[in-house]
Amino acid sequence: MQTHSNGKQFHLWLPNIFQFKGGIQVYSAFCLQSLQRLYPRSQYEVFLKHDVKTSSDISYLPTTRFHFSGTCPLKIRTPVFASKIISQALLKRPNLIIATHLNFTTGAYYLKHLKNIPYWTIAHGVEAWNINNPTLKTALHHADLILSVSSYTRDRLIKEQNIDPRKISILPNTFDPNRFQPAPKPQYLLELYKLKREQPVILTVARLANVERYKGYDQILKALPDIRSIIPNIHYIIVGKGNDRTRIEELIAQLGLQDCVTLAGFVHDEQLCDYYNLCDVFAMPSKREGFGIVYLEALACGKPVLGGNQDGAIDALCHGELGALVNPDDVKEIANTLIQILQRSYPNPLIYQPEKLRQKVIDTFGFERFQKTLASYLDSHFSIHNNDADFEHKLVV
Repeated sequence: MQTHSNGKQFHLWLPNIFQFKGGIQVYSAFCLQSLQRLYPRSQYEVFLKHDVKTSSDISYLPTTRFHFSGTCPLKIRTPVFASKIISQALLKRPNLIIATHLNFTTGAYYLKHLKNIPYWTIAHGVEAWNINNPTLKTALHHADLILSVSSYTRDRLIKEQNIDPRKISILPNTFDPNRFQPAPKPQYLLELYKLKREQPVILTVARLANVERYKGYDQILKALPDIRSIIPNIHYIIVGKGNDRTRIEELIAQLGLQDCVTLAGFVHDEQLCDYYNLCDVFAMPSKREGFGIVYLEALACGKPVLGGNQDGAIDALCHGELGALVNPDDVKEIANTLIQILQRSYPNPLIYQPEKLRQKVIDTFGFERFQKTLASYLDSHFSIHNNDADFEHKLVV
């Protein structure tokens, strides 16, 4: 592992990493862990907008100080968080500010304008598209670096905001391979859902929220009658909770699918791997996904994966090398492709080789690759912004 002998001071502005584990939160936690492995002698001020305390599931250096705003009432949380990040940056003059949500970037621009403090920001997905806020637009143009989780998000930012392409680099999502590994279908889940071991199962893991219907679970439900006509014992499980559940239940009833669809609701992180191993194909034909960590997790369990061909899933599935990409608006194509995959006739032999599939996704998106890519961007940044003679590299085996 390459580390740096010269200590820096980093300020990280994160939405939250401890109590909620969405895509941005997981990405933010991996950023912190990578930085601390690369710069173990540095100081870290970590500002968390929504968290109230740390937890033991994320390790960090003793030189890390956490600042929590989650105890403040929601209506005043934003100004409280903003006052903390700005006052502390003015006081301590960090070498670099990294904001893992675009909405925080306006504060960083203010600090750069006032004190010339450099800043990076992360562009994930929907929050980076169709930006109309003029202050945020200005902040993005003045960022030292924008890290995009996918080429899809990067291309949209360049096109919609006319940002210099040299200012945007790609740092894809990553995952923990140790948490997601191939295993036989768990007996306790087969019993819980009254499934036979040989029974084919389709799985989607997504928040069931009104604003996230683009995930594509509607389309799979609409495709199920066609799939059932060929594979009568098919079962579809949706993991996730949210305010869209009642509407989904109504759609299931309208389509007469009550006996072949299970809404599993919220599943603890420790059980998620079991659900991936329960399925025969993971399917999320989304059309507004910034990247989709769930694709990587399913692939690490050696499962065939189906995604949409109009968003960040293209990156996650390596343009179809790691899985099937379909038109998310074409229910027939979704049905036919899922039938092909389940009948083992899909024309990509890699998806039926669990260990090779797993190794490929680890090589492409594993934490070591994530850290190495981040290190290259930091080296480039500090070589420009810091000409200190004592800034040296050493190799730690």
